[in-house]
Amino acid sequence: MIMEFVSNYLSFLEIERGLSQNTIAAYKNDLFLFFEYFNKINDINEIKRTHLSEYIRHLGKDHQNPATITRKIASIKGFFRYLCSVCNIKNNPALSIVTPKVSKKLPKVINMDEIEKMFKEKMNLREQAVFELLYATGLRVSELVELEIKNIDFKNNSIKTMGKGSKERIIPFGAKAKAALNAYFKERDAVLKISTSKRKAPNKAFLNNFGEKITRQWVYTFIKNLGSIINKSISPHTIRHTFATHLLENGADLRVVQELLGHENIVTTQIYTHISKKHLKEVYFAING
Repeated sequence: MIMEFVSNYLSFLEIERGLSQNTIAAYKNDLFLFFEYFNKINDINEIKRTHLSEYIRHLGKDHQNPATITRKIASIKGFFRYLCSVCNIKNNPALSIVTPKVSKKLPKVINMDEIEKMFKEKMNLREQAVFELLYATGLRVSELVELEIKNIDFKNNSIKTMGKGSKERIIPFGAKAKAALNAYFKERDAVLKISTSKRKAPNKAFLNNFGEKITRQWVYTFIKNLGSIINKSISPHTIRHTFATHLLENGADLRVVQELLGHENIVTTQIYTHISKKHLKEVYFAING
């Protein structure tokens, strides 16, 4: 009976909330582990606040990091909120559970000198186009991989992408990214013409040597290798953080950056203002000692 509630909740997250499959999978795993811990309880109404407190202590003893514990508690609280609002379950044992605060680490970013050094590295046309577009638009790696040709507007130098929660946004790109895309697409079209793969993806912007959609793993490996040039461990998300930080450092409005990144809440975007302030302090003390 309990797992039926969980199944309905996951369907609600997908259909009503429009959450991604990765997010839903995380909720599913968190709830499965919670109810597995209390496997002798068969009635949802038997779950009490003491059970949640016990589970939180268990997570702490299991040496899980605070961020993971916070996420798991949030998953459980969201589930019980759903039960009370949608399923008319009156008991909400998670109502008074306080989620521990986790200090947010500032995202890792790349400075301008490092970016320029990476751009000078020898890349093939696909790599050049991918790197240019990531830095020019701040796309998530999933958005880059799923980007379709029809959603690139060369007349207005912009792309249309579907982000988290099926939220559509339009992001401009500059002349360098446009030139890199144009150069790559000539090669891409040639690959498509000779491709015999059953997984050929002519609608996707970025393809591998077989004319198939590139993978997230390929993008991660490519960016990781670029990071070795500047002796930093980086990922595609590092490029996204760098995109946002450099915009703010050059006078962009916070609301504009929020829209470009596709953040639902501006609080999420505000962390980049802290990075900019940190950068300014470093520059000041480097000059003034």
